[in-house]
Amino acid sequence: MPVTHFRALASVPLLLALAFPVAAQDTRPFTDDAGRTVEIPVEPLRIVSLQDLAITVPLLELGVTPVGSHGRTTAEGEPFIRSSDVLTGVDFDNSEIRFVGNLPADVEAVAALEPDLILTTPWQTAPLEQLDAIAPTIVLDDSERGDLGMHDALAEITGTQDRLAVLKARYEGQIAQIQRLVDTANVSVNVIQGVNGEVLSWHTYGALGKVLRDAGFAFPDRVEAIAEGQFERMSAEALPELDADFVFVTYRTDTLETPTDAVKYLEEVMPGFCDFLHACRENQMIIVPREEASASSYYGLGVLSYMVISHISGRDFVARAD
Repeated sequence: MPVTHFRALASVPLLLALAFPVAAQDTRPFTDDAGRTVEIPVEPLRIVSLQDLAITVPLLELGVTPVGSHGRTTAEGEPFIRSSDVLTGVDFDNSEIRFVGNLPADVEAVAALEPDLILTTPWQTAPLEQLDAIAPTIVLDDSERGDLGMHDALAEITGTQDRLAVLKARYEGQIAQIQRLVDTANVSVNVIQGVNGEVLSWHTYGALGKVLRDAGFAFPDRVEAIAEGQFERMSAEALPELDADFVFVTYRTDTLETPTDAVKYLEEVMPGFCDFLHACRENQMIIVPREEASASSYYGLGVLSYMVISHISGRDFVARAD
């Protein structure tokens, strides 16, 4: 049934009552991150994902293609799955994945796809009770599980643990390569970002932070004081406390930003900021695309591992004085 027909219905309850039932399937219980025990298909075939970065991209890396996905839209109104084109090569325009809206997701569009399983996060504002009325719905909290922790839950749900084991083995080899080539314990690093005149720093910044911490690099004391899984907004006065031998800064490629934008946002924090950062003064500030740096992606981890090796290994650099 086309989405346009659903939109002509008078109410969501009527919509849900008319949603096509799925064929009988073997089910099993799954306790989600909202503490709900949900009966889900043993082998889900028609999954709708309601978070592109945290759910859709990991699903695709596990070899599972959802029938529908949350996404974003360009200024021209064209939908896209954030980061997916560079991380998986799959997007709405070259696959059979259907766009089901952003925030909130379009419940009618979800129902039209006749899913047998819906995967969502606490960030998604589509009403849970309406989603439950369409198909079994699981809430996965990426803020609690961590970026790559979502892969473990999704592999269990979809029966793709073997594929995940291969991805993990490859990443372990990449980290071992960094440690072989770089004396990581004696190299300090950090990731910062200028936003609205403030400087942001994370205990562990997405995939990039995971690579840096797993490889054993040192972080500034100010960053170590940030709670795991959290970030802090700081004023310009904190810049020296966030300095390191190498400082990484990110910019958004999905909104067509460039490295110049990353520098501009730091200039808004402190004009002439480079004078206050050892890493910048010594040409040891590394500006990288945010899509790979922050993504929940094993491909992204590999890209970042290679980037760390290419920028730091075998290089004469000026260590920051404590």
